[in-house]
Amino acid sequence: METIDIVSIITIAFLGSFGHCVGMCGGIVIAYSGTKINQKWGKVKQATSHLFYSFGRVLTYMTLGAMFGYLGGVATFSNTANGVLWIVAGIAMILAGLSLLGKTKFLHIIEHSFSKSIWYQQSFKSLLRSQSLLSFFLLGMLNGLLPCGFVYFFAITAASTGDPISGALVMFIFGVSTIPALFSLGFFVGIFKQASFRNIMIKLAAIAVLLYGAFTIYNGYRYLVEPDRTILECH
Repeated sequence: METIDIVSIITIAFLGSFGHCVGMCGGIVIAYSGTKINQKWGKVKQATSHLFYSFGRVLTYMTLGAMFGYLGGVATFSNTANGVLWIVAGIAMILAGLSLLGKTKFLHIIEHSFSKSIWYQQSFKSLLRSQSLLSFFLLGMLNGLLPCGFVYFFAITAASTGDPISGALVMFIFGVSTIPALFSLGFFVGIFKQASFRNIMIKLAAIAVLLYGAFTIYNGYRYLVEPDRTILECH
């Protein structure tokens, strides 16, 4: 991946985490912050607990990234097929950007959550009753499995690498970039209650997603018009 791709991933994930991710996962962070974290704990232990939760999420994202990267490599048949897939991915990204701006319900439609399943609820409740660092890590891993438009967005990017390691790297960068927002939420809930702040971050993220979607469509177009193009040259 070139620097432009890494910067794009960090920018979109960081900005989006303060808007979309806080809205999607903020309830879980607030729930475990009020239930699992003992206010008598020192700041270092509290911070460590939040980090273990985030590391769990990142591990799940990396695993998904490796899987999608592998599938992307297996599904590479021809430049025409690659071009079409990249263009479809770019269109999906643009729809996601428009959804963040409230112009479509694209993200709402694809974010069908299985959090209401008996298995998920039982696992969630069981982990909430524990205060061990491992329980924070496992809760993060569980959270990483929740259907999320942003996770889908970066999973598509991971698949486009055609390589498990690169796919895992994409999702690692994504996951790490979302840590500041969700980590801060555990300490400073008040700022995230300000609708104006979240709206600004969501709009900035939407613009970044739209631009990257257009860039992805451009890469797909180049696949169609350049017969000798390889997947390594698209980054």
